[in-house]
Amino acid sequence: MYLIELNDIKHSYGRGEAVYEALRGVSLRIEPTEKVAIVGRSGSGKTTLLHILSGLDSPTSGTYQFEGRDMSRMSSDDAAELRNRKFGIVVQQFALIKEYTAVENVELPLLYRGVPRRKAHMRALDMLERVGLEKMATRRPWQLSGGQQQRVAIARALVNDPAVLLADEPTGALDQTTASEILNLLSEIHASGVCLIIVTHDLEVARFCDRSIHMVDGRLLSG
Repeated sequence: MYLIELNDIKHSYGRGEAVYEALRGVSLRIEPTEKVAIVGRSGSGKTTLLHILSGLDSPTSGTYQFEGRDMSRMSSDDAAELRNRKFGIVVQQFALIKEYTAVENVELPLLYRGVPRRKAHMRALDMLERVGLEKMATRRPWQLSGGQQQRVAIARALVNDPAVLLADEPTGALDQTTASEILNLLSEIHASGVCLIIVTHDLEVARFCDRSIHMVDGRLLSG
């Protein structure tokens, strides 16, 4: 069984003459152990596809099976629960809460699940150690470099032990040296058994993955 299976996924925004077709019949299968890049220019549909994959959005038509479950017919509450348990999401601008410390940011997904605060705290510290930031646990985002902030975001994405890590332009806001360090970290995470899907416009980042899926105008050119 595939981990992810999309069949003829379409997604549109707007109404009437203002309708914009972001996805135009995307079919895709991803194995549980793959490291995949979704590559395309701005407006190609790659971020919309990532939102569909994570359950942040629902397709206008088509079917999406995740671990054999039909995500396209799932209620928003059920999709949110599944997303919190099965998906880790990393975005380009880190999306950390500036008033919270690094460890408090990492704890959040666990607290949303109802995990006791002390247990969530210990798990978050373990995740910060995994990404090499155990000594930065009490620092706030503005006290960290861009690369360190992205490591905190990765730790937060991993804290629920997800089956899939979705990374949207994870190196886009970083210099080349730091970007290379983040890609190496993502590779280590993938090697531990996590399916890795990276959305990028950068062909160098795409070459880091085992398979590249190229998108143009809401369609797959390969995959």
